[in-house]
Amino acid sequence: MAKLCHSLSLITLFILFKLAISKRELVITPPLPILPLPSYSQLKWQQRELIMFLHFGVNTFTDSEWGTGHENPAIFNPTTLNANQWAHTAAQAGISLMILTAKHHDGFCLWPSKYTDHSVVKSPWKNGFGDVVQEFVDATKVRGIDAGLYLSPWDRHDRRYGHNQEYNEYYLAQLQELLNKYGSVREIWFDGAKGSNAPNMSYYFSDWFSMVKELQSTINIFSDAGPDVRWVGDEKGFAGKTCWSTINRTSLSIGNGSIVDYLNTGDPKGTDWLPAECDVSIRTGWFWHKSQQPKKLSELLEIYYNSVGRNCVLLLNVPPNTTGLISQSDVQRLKEFGSAIDTIFSTNLAEKCFIKASSQRGGKSGGFGPENVLDSDHLWTYWAPSDDDHDNEKNHWVDIRVKGDERLRFNVIRIQEAIGLGQRIKRHEIYVDGNRVASGTTVGYKKLHRLKRGDVHAYTVRIRIMESRGLPLISSIGLHFDPFWHPNKQ
Repeated sequence: MAKLCHSLSLITLFILFKLAISKRELVITPPLPILPLPSYSQLKWQQRELIMFLHFGVNTFTDSEWGTGHENPAIFNPTTLNANQWAHTAAQAGISLMILTAKHHDGFCLWPSKYTDHSVVKSPWKNGFGDVVQEFVDATKVRGIDAGLYLSPWDRHDRRYGHNQEYNEYYLAQLQELLNKYGSVREIWFDGAKGSNAPNMSYYFSDWFSMVKELQSTINIFSDAGPDVRWVGDEKGFAGKTCWSTINRTSLSIGNGSIVDYLNTGDPKGTDWLPAECDVSIRTGWFWHKSQQPKKLSELLEIYYNSVGRNCVLLLNVPPNTTGLISQSDVQRLKEFGSAIDTIFSTNLAEKCFIKASSQRGGKSGGFGPENVLDSDHLWTYWAPSDDDHDNEKNHWVDIRVKGDERLRFNVIRIQEAIGLGQRIKRHEIYVDGNRVASGTTVGYKKLHRLKRGDVHAYTVRIRIMESRGLPLISSIGLHFDPFWHPNKQ
C-alpha cells in the first residue's frame, strides 16, 4: 500500500510539473529585435531629451566666437562665478545633463592642467587657484545633474599643435586628467572644427576613444562619427524630417562637410546605432555677447519640435556672461521653455479614451495590446501586431476613440517606438475623424506632429503604419494641447 501511495504521489507531481511547463509555454514571448540596437547608455541618453551646453572661456571676455590662442589669461576674471546658479537654471528647466567647454579652440583651460599654464592658473580669478571644472561638477552633483565635458581638438595656442605625435600625446594626457580627476562624466564632446589656415594635423581619434572608454566605460562619446552619438549636421537644432538612429559609421569621418545630409537623416540600412544630437544656442552666438538676446519662446519650441520631435536629443547652449553667471534674460527664457514643455506634455488626453488596434500579438491576453501605449513606460511595454499581419503591412493601425459625446481638443500628436527592439517605422499617417491630418516617415524614440491646421476637435484618431522594417512596435501614443501654437496668426 505504501508503495502504491508513493507511486501515485510521483505521478501527481509529474502531472503538475507538466502542467506548469505547459502554462509557461503558453506565455507569449516578445518579438525578435531588428538590429542594430542601442546600448544601455544610449537609451539613457535618449530619454534625457533636453540637455545643456555651456560655452565659457576667454572668448566670453573678448566678445568673440573663435579665439586666436594669443589671449592673455589675465582677461579671464569672472568675479562672481557661481556654478550652482548654472545648475539651478538647468534644474528648473528639467535638464539632467550639462556639458562644459573645458577647453575651446583658443586652448585656454578652465582647470589647472599640469601640462600647460595657459589656464586658470595664470588668471587673476581666485588669484590663480580657481578651477571652473571642479566647481561645475560639484554643482551638478548637488542638483543631481550629470556632467559632460568638451575638449577642443583644435588648439590655436599650444606649440605642439601641428606635430602629430607631440600634440596627440598632449591631448590624451589632458583627457586622462579630466576623466580621472573629476568623477563620472556621462558625455564627452569631440568635433572637427578648425580654421582653413590651421596647420595640418592628424587627430588619433581611435586612440582617444579607446582611452575614454577605458577610463569611463558608461560614457557616451559625441562626434561627427560617434561612436555613441552623432552630430545632426547643422547648428540650427533641426533634424531631418526623416531621421534614423541607424547609420553606417564606415561612411562617416570627423570634420567632413560633405556628409551633413547623411548625418541629418541617418540610414534605414545602417549597421550601427548612432542617434543624432541637435546642437543650437539660446542666443545667436555660442559665447555670451552683450549685444545679443535669447531666442523667443516660439523659436525654442519650434526647435524642440524639430529635434526632440524628430527622434533626437536637443543640446541647448546657454552661455555664462563675464561675471560668471547665466544672464537673467536667459535664465527666464529657459525657465519659460521648460515650463512650456511641461504644460504641453504633462497631460495626455488619450488616457481618457477607448483604444483598439488592428491586431495584437498573442491575442487579447498576450500582453502586447494597444493599452500598453497609454502607460508610463515608453520603452519596454508596447503594442505589437500579430505575426499573421506581417504580409498585410498597410493594415497596422491603432484607434483612439472618446468615451462620451464630448470631442477632444488637441493640436499635437505624439508617437513613440519601442526602440529597445530596434527602429522600425518607415512611413505613417494620422487620421482624425476619418480625415488625414498628418503624415510622416520615421518615428524612433519620439515623433511629434504639431498640426499645421492648428486645433482640432475630434471623436477619433487613427494612427496607421504604412511601411516598416518588420512588424511595428509602438510604446506610447499621446494627444496633447499646445496653447502656444497659433499657426493661423503667424
